[in-house]
Amino acid sequence: MIDWNKIDTVLLDMDGTLLDLNFDNHFWQEFVPLKFAEKQGIAIAEAKQLLAPRFKSMEGKLEWYCLDYWSEALELNIAGLKAEIAGLIAVLPHVVEFLEKVHQSRHKVLLVTNAHKDSLGLKMEKTCLHRFFDDIISSHTLGFPKEHAEFWHRLQRQQPFEKHNTLLIDDSLAVLNAARQFGIEHLISVSRPDTQRPKKEITDFPAIEDFRELMAGL
Repeated sequence: MIDWNKIDTVLLDMDGTLLDLNFDNHFWQEFVPLKFAEKQGIAIAEAKQLLAPRFKSMEGKLEWYCLDYWSEALELNIAGLKAEIAGLIAVLPHVVEFLEKVHQSRHKVLLVTNAHKDSLGLKMEKTCLHRFFDDIISSHTLGFPKEHAEFWHRLQRQQPFEKHNTLLIDDSLAVLNAARQFGIEHLISVSRPDTQRPKKEITDFPAIEDFRELMAGL
């Protein structure tokens, strides 16, 4: 799938790419509504109805990924709630083997995530994956989410890379489309970001279910 001789820089997403998206899906779709319902004195079903359009309206915006924003908006300690169920944080199958190989290679390896610093810190503490990266960049430090063209311009200024020999692996089709429009040549999606849900059918980009599919020739 990848000719590694043509790749100099590897950009890796975190949630749904390296880490099981089950944690985030459960957190936002079940745990936050539960805590919101308890605080408001309403049924969980009603809480989900109230929260769904609020979440939807922020998709693709930096606020969607900002724990401070949601803590204020929902009057809940979102970072604290994430820590409560941190036991659900899990690395996807064969990710560590892949990271070990790419880290030992000549490639520059960057973690490029929309995750807020508190979420990023918690997940790195739980998984210890930070040791595999030359640098970790959160969209919150660049001021734009990865779905926005300006993110990629700012990333390239901060971490110079050539578009034609850069690989991005990300489970978000919106992010991959933004990267494609920016000009990154090698793009791969993840067909099973949440191990508790069925494999997704992806037609717009090459997709992997397991990182072993990329390790040949690395």
